[in-house]
Amino acid sequence: MSLNTPDLTKFPPRSPRVRLGGYVILPRMLDKGRATVAGKNGEYNYACPLDQGFLEFVGIDPEPLKKQLNKSDSEVLEWINKNAKYKRTVPEILAWSAWQEQAAPDNLESREHFNDIQKAAAPKRDDIATWFDVLDVDDYVNFGGKA
Repeated sequence: MSLNTPDLTKFPPRSPRVRLGGYVILPRMLDKGRATVAGKNGEYNYACPLDQGFLEFVGIDPEPLKKQLNKSDSEVLEWINKNAKYKRTVPEILAWSAWQEQAAPDNLESREHFNDIQKAAAPKRDDIATWFDVLDVDDYVNFGGKA
């Protein structure tokens, strides 16, 4: 791996809000994948349910993508655009990303999981509404921040 391999035992991956090629989630997934390949993923999982949302949207299998992670973000994006089963337009990407930014638990099981994460990271906060909110605060608290 190269110098851009994150050590997720020392700091979190990028926020799910960070975009690459207009896609939310993608930079975070790349951080987790690179860290996984390097054995430095800590408690983070590559191709987790959040990542699966991106992978399904573009139609990419996580294993072939993992083989590209020694490249730069822009090179990986180029590979995704070339190999994606679904060739998404800019408006589709922007709409999907905006929808993901607002996504909240939509069933009892995911609500319970969401609540467990929030209670552990920020039990007194009542402004945590979306998955991105809870992931950001969880990352922050797990690496020494105070919610």
